[in-house]
Amino acid sequence: MRTHQSKWSRASGWERLPATASSTPPNLVLIFGSRLSLCGDEALPDLARHYPLESLHGCSTAGEIEGTRVHDDTVVATALWFDRGHVETARCTLAEAPDGEALGRRLAGLVPHAGLSHVFVLSDGTQVNGSELARGLAGALPPGVTLSGGLSGDGAAFGSTVVCHAGQVASSTVSLIAFYGVEVGIGTLGGWDTFGPQRKVTRSKGNVLLELDGEPALALYKRYLGPQAAGLPASGLRFPLMVHTAENPEPLVRTLLAVSEADGSMTFAGDVPEGAVAQLMRTNVDRLVTGAQGAAQASQRPNTAELALLVSCVGRKLVLAQRVEEELEAVRDVLGEAVPLAGFYSYGELAPFRVGAPCRLHNQTMTITTLREAA
Repeated sequence: MRTHQSKWSRASGWERLPATASSTPPNLVLIFGSRLSLCGDEALPDLARHYPLESLHGCSTAGEIEGTRVHDDTVVATALWFDRGHVETARCTLAEAPDGEALGRRLAGLVPHAGLSHVFVLSDGTQVNGSELARGLAGALPPGVTLSGGLSGDGAAFGSTVVCHAGQVASSTVSLIAFYGVEVGIGTLGGWDTFGPQRKVTRSKGNVLLELDGEPALALYKRYLGPQAAGLPASGLRFPLMVHTAENPEPLVRTLLAVSEADGSMTFAGDVPEGAVAQLMRTNVDRLVTGAQGAAQASQRPNTAELALLVSCVGRKLVLAQRVEEELEAVRDVLGEAVPLAGFYSYGELAPFRVGAPCRLHNQTMTITTLREAA
């Protein structure tokens, strides 16, 4: 596998693009950028003069990852050329399925299953229930096929998000990239700690939390946040919920997406089931950096990776602030200087807890997918 990275900014245009269009088009160009940059009339049209439009796949972000650098309001493009492997892609919109689980099943059926190694999925970040999407995809893919990806972002605004599929940018969309003939490693880890009392989810509907211990969820949450409650939902990224159910031995972390003053509810990126135990979480810079390092170690394979795709949570970015690149440097220290790093800050991360486990929606994690062409 050969890769080439370029970056676009409004001030400088595209930097490090090939001087001329390649005689051998890339199999895939991953593009991660701000929503306004992807929807504008400069970045993608200029990129399409160098790479085929149908090869462009990606999403809007809460920050773009290029090596150990984090950018905002840019577009980072990572072109991939395979020697032996190849990719197939598929796209679905929310209008084509009644819920996220059906959407995942439909997507999984749109790509060939023979020889399939890995699926990387990019979803609308505010309109799709990521837990349902993960269940649908995992249940419809062949045994042994790994799955990872993330929910697109819109900075800390939590407004509209977009997905780019074959050069076409749209909201309410999920894009699937199927890899054939690759070896894959996946690691996901957070670095958050629980605090305060455990509370029971007494009323919820999917990813909408209505009551904890019989109290309106939003009112209870605001009491914990104190003065920071005025900044909801963005301030809630610093205090996610740990959700533990009897069915799942590993607790899941849930990030806040929206609040409703009308009914006192809170909407999270994934399910918060009734009967679950919920507890607030917090962290610090050192814990997050250690978590990123652990994710990198878990993603390592016996052979050196040829690309690492990083999907980290917007909540981590807000906590790390000006030290955000330290978690990328921790990943680099583990994977080595030769491995290109690409990815984005997200509204949710998709990955299994460990090899062989089903894919789940995570929040507040660093999720790393390493790829290498099979021999």
